[in-house]
Amino acid sequence: MVGNTYPYTALDWEADIRLAQAHGFDAFALNVGREDWQRERVADCYAAAHELRTGFQLFLSFDMTSIPGAAEADAGLLRAYMALFGRHPSQLVYRGRALVSTFAGDGCMFGRTSPSDAWAFVRTQLETVCPIHLVPAFFMDPARYPSLAAIDGIFHWNGGWPVHLHAGSAREEVEYPALDSDRHHTRHLDGRIYMAAVSPWFFTHYGPDSWNKNWIYRGDDWLLVRRWEYLLAHRDSVDIAQVISWNDYGESHYLAPVHGAQPNSQAWVDGFPHDPWLALNAYFARAFKEGRMPAVGHDRLFLWARPHPKDVVAPDSVPRPRDWELTEDRFWVAVFACAPCTVLLVSGDEHSRRFECPAGVSKLSCPLRPGHGMRAEMMRGGVMVARCHPVEYRFEAEPEVYNFNVYVAASE
Repeated sequence: MVGNTYPYTALDWEADIRLAQAHGFDAFALNVGREDWQRERVADCYAAAHELRTGFQLFLSFDMTSIPGAAEADAGLLRAYMALFGRHPSQLVYRGRALVSTFAGDGCMFGRTSPSDAWAFVRTQLETVCPIHLVPAFFMDPARYPSLAAIDGIFHWNGGWPVHLHAGSAREEVEYPALDSDRHHTRHLDGRIYMAAVSPWFFTHYGPDSWNKNWIYRGDDWLLVRRWEYLLAHRDSVDIAQVISWNDYGESHYLAPVHGAQPNSQAWVDGFPHDPWLALNAYFARAFKEGRMPAVGHDRLFLWARPHPKDVVAPDSVPRPRDWELTEDRFWVAVFACAPCTVLLVSGDEHSRRFECPAGVSKLSCPLRPGHGMRAEMMRGGVMVARCHPVEYRFEAEPEVYNFNVYVAASE
């Protein structure tokens, strides 16, 4: 999210690129809006990537909920970006063409009468700079994809979460939900590029006096792990995997350390690190690129949990998020074990569970007890080989605000 990088310098971009590349990322999708200052940050990012000379690449994702797209002249902003960066040495070139994406845009007509004509016009404008592969995130019936001759594929942004769930969904559908909406999209692409979404969480909490966004998607059931597992099982139908997100704090699915400019999300982001997920994600990114699950190199535990019971009443000016009923008061654990082991999960003495785990990756969970934290211990041969007990975390019985974000921790 370039919109969250207002105070960034070239050094900040260099640090982000180094961190991302160290955790298996090959490129950043730079989500850009209409503000002029964002073009300067994008220029800094491209320059930083080129200066590092590590092969890290970048591509533009035009946020069409911000960028105007009603008139023909509105395509000028998109073309201006491509003129600056389309032939840059750090531009991601996919199958011989510069990759270009969007967030939304299927409702942008650019002076035309249909999305097909609109994006054919935009494509013509962008290709005055360089050949492109246009892979937008359009929110439309996938059955309409064959009518869009100007696009080279689709980024299924909503595929990162079980967005079909709602408070009235049957419990057997809510628990361990299907993450297979990709198939509704790939079947209509006829071999065109498919970019799949992966995300660890989703919670946003803006009131009517702000962006009026206040809901959750169910992120329980080890969402990040299970989504990767699904993509690995369907690797032949996925060309590119995009992780949502590096730094979208407002929607609580950031993986990187909190840095830059938050979009008034401090109430639910400050004090809730997610960066341990980087190492977890790196394992699956490697598996996706290599086409197989790597052997686990060392014992490690990853834990994450929300900060208060889902049905608690808080003195918050913004109500509970829509669909709060979907989540569960548990902490979630991913076990990475070099060899068979025993794992103990604890949240207060009354809420402890013991599991026998094989070598590899295991998914566990444990109920949370108000007033207590979360702890996991891995034992093998009577010796503790890994332990995670984030002392800063407590499952609070009486929170001041509604917060359905998660605290993420990992053993060393």
